[in-house]
Formats: sequence, C-alpha cells, structure tokens
Amino acid sequence: MRKFSSYGPVSNTSNYYAPREELIEKTYVNLIGENPAEGGHYFTVWAPRQTGKTWLMQQILHRLKKDPRFNVLKINLEDQKDKTNANEILQSIARKIRENSGKPPVDIRNQEDFVDIFKKEDSDKPLILILDEFDAMIEEGINAVVSAFRNIYIHRMDELDKTTEQKTYLLHGVTLIGVRSVLGIENQKGSPFNVQRSVHVPNLTYEEVAGMFKWYEKESGQAVEKQVIDTLYDEMRGQPGLTCWFGELLAETYNPDPKKPISMFNFNEAYSAATHILPNNNIMNLISKINKPPYDEIVIEFFKTGEKIEFKFDRPDINYLYMNGVIDLEKADDGKFYLRFSCPFVQKRIFNYFSDRFFNYLGPLIHPFDAMEDAVDQESLYIPNIIKRYQAYLTKNQGIFFKDVPRRKDDLRIYEAIYHFNLYRYLYDLLKSWKVDVVPHFPTGNGKIDLILKYKGKIYALELKSFKDMYTHEKGIEQAAEYGRQMGLKEVAFLVFVEVTPAEAKQLEKVVEKNSVTVTVLPIGIL
Repeated sequence: MRKFSSYGPVSNTSNYYAPREELIEKTYVNLIGENPAEGGHYFTVWAPRQTGKTWLMQQILHRLKKDPRFNVLKINLEDQKDKTNANEILQSIARKIRENSGKPPVDIRNQEDFVDIFKKEDSDKPLILILDEFDAMIEEGINAVVSAFRNIYIHRMDELDKTTEQKTYLLHGVTLIGVRSVLGIENQKGSPFNVQRSVHVPNLTYEEVAGMFKWYEKESGQAVEKQVIDTLYDEMRGQPGLTCWFGELLAETYNPDPKKPISMFNFNEAYSAATHILPNNNIMNLISKINKPPYDEIVIEFFKTGEKIEFKFDRPDINYLYMNGVIDLEKADDGKFYLRFSCPFVQKRIFNYFSDRFFNYLGPLIHPFDAMEDAVDQESLYIPNIIKRYQAYLTKNQGIFFKDVPRRKDDLRIYEAIYHFNLYRYLYDLLKSWKVDVVPHFPTGNGKIDLILKYKGKIYALELKSFKDMYTHEKGIEQAAEYGRQMGLKEVAFLVFVEVTPAEAKQLEKVVEKNSVTVTVLPIGIL
C-alpha cells in the first residue's frame, strides 16, 4: 500500500501524489517548443521550497528519454554551492555534460570554451538540458552560466532559417530549477530567457489534496471525514510538503484505529503535536531564514493588525521571504496584490517561535496571594478581569521585559506584534493551571490575530487590534461583532492596544451590542 511522503521527491509507485498532468504538459511543451523543428525554449522552473519542482522535472525527464529526437540530460548542481570561482563551476558542469554524453573531458578556461561544448560538431543530436538546484551556486557562477546560455540562445535565434539539427549550437532547450528568481533582481547582467516562459509551480488545489485522500481511502478502506480534508487544506493552503507531512501523521502516527474513520479528533491531535513538539525540515528551514536580521524584524512587522502591506516581488526582502515559503500573495477587491503568510500553519509556527524567543520568561504574572476568584471559576472565564491583570503586569514590567525587544527604525517605538506575542504568552502561562487552551488564530493570513480561549466546553474570542484613529476603531468594533457572529458566539472581546497611558486608554472601554453580538471593548495602554 502507498504512503504519504514529504521527504524529497515523491515516488509514483510508492507514494500518494497529485498527477498534475496539465502542468507537466505545459512544461514539456516549453522545453521541446511548439514547433520542435525550430527549437525549444530556455526558461526557469521556480517556486518556494518543497512544492514539487524536482518531481515535476523528473516526470518530464522520463518522457523525454523516450523521444529519439533528443539527447536529454538532468544535472543536480547542489554540489556547486561551495565553489567560489566561476570558471571552476563552468569546468565542473562541462565535465558532467561530457561524461553523460560518453565524451572525454575538455579543458574549460573561460566562457567561450564552455559555449563550444554545445556546438554541432560535438553532438549527434539536439540536447535538452535540465539543471536542478541552479540557485545553489554563487552569483558569479549563475551569471557565468546564464551569460553563456544567452550567447547560444541569441546565436540560435539568428539562425531561424535552419532547423534545430542544422544550427551551430545544438542546445535545443534549457530548464533552470530553483527557489530564487534566477532571472530577476539577483542577476544584473540580463537574461537569456523570456520571463513569460518561466514556469511557476503552484501549491496543490483543493481537488488535488482531496484526490490524494480519496486514493488513500480506496487503498486502505479507511474513511477520512470531509472536515479533516477541508481543515487540512485551509491550514496548509495546499503546500505540498506540509500537506503530505500531515497525510503521513494522519494515516500513520495519529491513526490508532484504522477501522474507524480519520476524524477531527485525529487531526487536532496531529496538529497540536506538529505545532509544538514535532520537528519538520520545512519548518526548521523556514525558521532559520527569519531568525536573523533584517528578516526577523521584517516578519515581525508583517504581524501588524492595521493596513495591509502591498506585495512587490522586486523588493529583495519580500522576494527572499516568498521564495523561502514564509509569505505568499493575494489579490484584493481593489485589484492590488497584498502580502499574506504562506499558510495559517506557518503563521502559527512563526508566531509561537517569536513568542518564545522574546518572552520565554515573564517573571511573576500576578500577586502571589491573588486567587483569581473574579477571573476564573469552575465554569467560566471573566475576560475583563483577566485583562485588568495583564494591564497591571504590563505597566509594572514594560521597562524590564521590553527593554531589548525590536523597535521600529523610524520612531523607535516597539513593534505592535511584540505586544501580541507578550499577551499570548501571558495568557498561556497564567491560565494553564486552570487547563485553559490559549490558541492564536489568524483568520485572514495578514496581520489580523485573534486569541481563542477554550475552557469547560466554552469558547472565548479575543480580537486584537492596535488603535489608529476613532473611525478605524469603530469599524474594528463592527468587524469584531461580525467575527463573533460567524463563529456562532454571543459575546466577543475586542482588545485594542493604545499608545497612551492606561488611565487615558480607559475612556475607550465600553460594552456595545451589534448584530446580536455583545462586544466588550478592552483598551490596553502601552505608554
């Protein structure tokens, strides 16, 4: 029986996978060309990590090997990452090409020598070249190879009156596979490729995710509840590596009774473990990318709950974070593209990471003799009285625990998200003795954050905002009421961080009812 796998390219014979036939066909046609006699295209296959780029090109490689018109060669360039000399890289790639063609090595002294190995006199038929992990090389190596391909490409275009077999250079088609936009902002010397010919590998669609689990159901005889598939897709947004990892957790690790359907109970167990205790190479790599300047503070800024941030691919920081799977983009009703986190699960893991990084120790949370009688009893939580304690804690400790946290460069104020991290850790640590679950929730994928408290079968929603102006504040109250209505709640707490003293902030405190939902406005002064 097949298995779910997130460890490198999946096996078509051993693993569940999405066939992606349309994407394979599109990429195949790009390589051989719409009219193969005229030549193929030189293009990139790009996407964030663990989206299936290598698997995609493996399918095309197997198909091309059956085509007698071409020689086809796929080379992995990850072993070039430690080379610091461009000519050394050209020599190494040339050696691999010659070895795979059964030809003796030649001395590559410069770019001109590298171009010569693709001449008609040195080949028996047109070559299709696939270079994987292309962006593992240093920039000088990338530029050297790209420039060589540019020369060949232009020369072939000058010979449009000849068939592909008659042209001076028999490099029919080239694919460069990588996570960076090799042909974009990082290459200042121009591109041999038409950027419209680049192939982006998207996340899995809902139908593709559901299809893998239907396949599992058919082979295993075990049903999977539709809500599990729906929730998995919502949380991972079809990211292939994470989706297949959760498929493995649900089908194996957290599947104690294969005779019963895989339910939301199984999913919640797997999700909790994946969030807190289970290592995952994809997430560990992602954390390593943001755990250093300037990307840590950039990502912290993304958590702000005010205006959305426009997605601009030519911004180096956004480009880097997108290509490493931290963020994604979405098109809004105004026609503009805005930044969002790549998926709720990634956003939650990043939120937890920063919360632990900045506030792994909070000191005394309340007075030692405070029995919390007006805040927690055997049946209910009383959110206003809990938040009063947080305000007192914040006022007392802000100068201590917030001394070394990141601050905005323009006005040296503490980033808004720092307070959200702190509040989450405060509530988590304060209420764990009462076995209250405190769960960060990100309903939009942007900066918007809610904290969901679960206690004695009841759900308490806390929507967090930062104060901007009174108009935006009132709109926020309406949105909080609508959020509560969508969750089926009669009450919701609207926590607003205000850059004034606690005494000044208190004038925003009120209880209002909108759309049959009671909204308790709880301001928190942070000066």
